[in-house]
Amino acid sequence: MTLSFLRTKLAVGAVVTALTLTSLGYTPSAQAQSAEDIRANAEAVLEAFNVPGIAVVAVKDGEVILAEGFGVRDIASGKAVNANTLFGIASNTKAFTSAAIATLVEQDKLGWDDKVIEHIPEFRLADEDITRQLTIRDLLSHRSGLGLGAGDLMIWPNTDKTIDDLFAGLAHVPVQRSLRQQFAYNNLMFVTAGEIIARVSGMPYGDYITQTFLQPLGMNNTRVGFSNIPAENDNFAVGTVEYEGGLHRFPLDYLEDFSSAGAMASSVNELSKWLLTQLNNGVAPSGERLFSQGTQNTMWNVATPLPADSNPATQFRGVGLGWFLKDYHGVKHVSHSGGILGMLSLTTLIPEHNFGMVVLSNQQAFGALTVVTEEALEDLLDLPDREWLTEMQAVHQEFMASKAGFVLETPKQVRESLPLANYAGTYNDPWYGDIELTLVDGELRMDFTHTELLKGSLEHYNGDTFVVRWDEPLLEADAFIDFKVSRDNSVQGARMEAVADFTDFSFDFHNLRLTRKE
Repeated sequence: MTLSFLRTKLAVGAVVTALTLTSLGYTPSAQAQSAEDIRANAEAVLEAFNVPGIAVVAVKDGEVILAEGFGVRDIASGKAVNANTLFGIASNTKAFTSAAIATLVEQDKLGWDDKVIEHIPEFRLADEDITRQLTIRDLLSHRSGLGLGAGDLMIWPNTDKTIDDLFAGLAHVPVQRSLRQQFAYNNLMFVTAGEIIARVSGMPYGDYITQTFLQPLGMNNTRVGFSNIPAENDNFAVGTVEYEGGLHRFPLDYLEDFSSAGAMASSVNELSKWLLTQLNNGVAPSGERLFSQGTQNTMWNVATPLPADSNPATQFRGVGLGWFLKDYHGVKHVSHSGGILGMLSLTTLIPEHNFGMVVLSNQQAFGALTVVTEEALEDLLDLPDREWLTEMQAVHQEFMASKAGFVLETPKQVRESLPLANYAGTYNDPWYGDIELTLVDGELRMDFTHTELLKGSLEHYNGDTFVVRWDEPLLEADAFIDFKVSRDNSVQGARMEAVADFTDFSFDFHNLRLTRKE
């Protein structure tokens, strides 16, 4: 299933649905973010980053200047990406969730600073004080006190858990710090926000998003949940993972379990309408107001500060409500990215220049999206030329080389384990649930009982430590499991953590506290 590179310089079967600069009356010298420049960069990153397909939309001054697809949407079929190809936009869903909360605030059905337990009485975190004080604003600005991705194993990879199961589990997910002390990205807080939307509006989250935004915007093919894409619509992207020197097809359902944190599927044609609405302070292209300018300001104000990075172009950074914010060469930069194994998205808005763009891809090389975006901003802001393609390609190649060269070193002295049968049994974590360890043909097998993709074999490492090798290697999430053994050699429990630092943070094995049940 490995492909060296499926691309034959497809003449991009995508239909250009955007207005050209000529039709808008601009010349390339007067209109910096020229469609031709964006198009050229999109085409260049395909080969440079081994990306099968990409889609880009850019809007300026209330007009769409480009909405196109490049490359192929599925390496198996070879069918072209076009402006209507659906991609999983993952965490770019969060901006819709925040805007949905905003509409309920405007209807006086809730407030940004309402306590979560006012709307979900059974909601609990492991810290009682945080539970009592946590607000909706806290949910949307990643300052709950939970750690990075804490609890994500309840929704990633897909599980059989219900929303009630998630809330029952949240009460036991370890809290890392005090409320509002520090930023830590957390998906389950946005899942919680989605449940608040459902309870306050009286309809499922997806229905509320559809009624409030997708229908008024004419985003008729956008869906909340991959399963809601009509069977007759096969124009959707399939993710790929670069692994062991080749591209591997990795079809997923676009994070359906992430719900209000990341389950939407959309195209650049339809996301153009979302960009135009954002840049017009909540007024849709049709003229209908979806949310107020004051609400827009609230979502785009810093709620949780972030450290400024080393780039002298950026003096401040922070998190708004569903958005990341910073100054960039003296202008406000509003953005969010999204990631699924095999698929990425990046949204960027420069309100002072009435400019926005979205880049979608079916490969997880984020440098490709960075190049297309940063080159467009370089033109927009008339910045000194920087070789973004060369720089980002070097970074990507170094990262891929480090992954390819990763070797788990064997300890100099390896202690024997107990007989493997001693480790077999049912283990329980209070927030995830049961994990089964069975001895099959002389090999220990692990089964995360709620998660179909998390099945694997244990390989002895040292003493009572093993490495779990998952049956699906494209997860790139091998994990240590350290068994807790009593003085009489009774196995009592275990802790886990990812083996490699490139494993996605949503595999939060380190938050598990496994106790042996039998």
